[in-house]
Amino acid sequence: MSDKTLTRMDLSEAVFREVGLSRNESAELVEAVLQHMSDALVRGEQVKISSFGTFSVRDKAARVGRNPKTGEEVPIQPRRVLTFRPSHLMKERVAEGNKG
Repeated sequence: MSDKTLTRMDLSEAVFREVGLSRNESAELVEAVLQHMSDALVRGEQVKISSFGTFSVRDKAARVGRNPKTGEEVPIQPRRVLTFRPSHLMKERVAEGNKG
């Protein structure tokens, strides 16, 4: 596995190179898209990107967990969690990368 991480700067640099916007405009575009996505998720909406996947928010109920070290039962509070479900095309692309 690679230690490389794709960052916001990498995304804005790719927009700069491929679309031809200025570096500042590219960074603003990436920020605007990410902000729009996160705002939708905060509102509880799904974010579906065709051929990539779907981001959604799930409500998890309260439950009893267990400390693996001591075996002591610990209450886990209800919470909202972000989930991502990759599209079939994304799953296939990742699987193809494993073969090479």
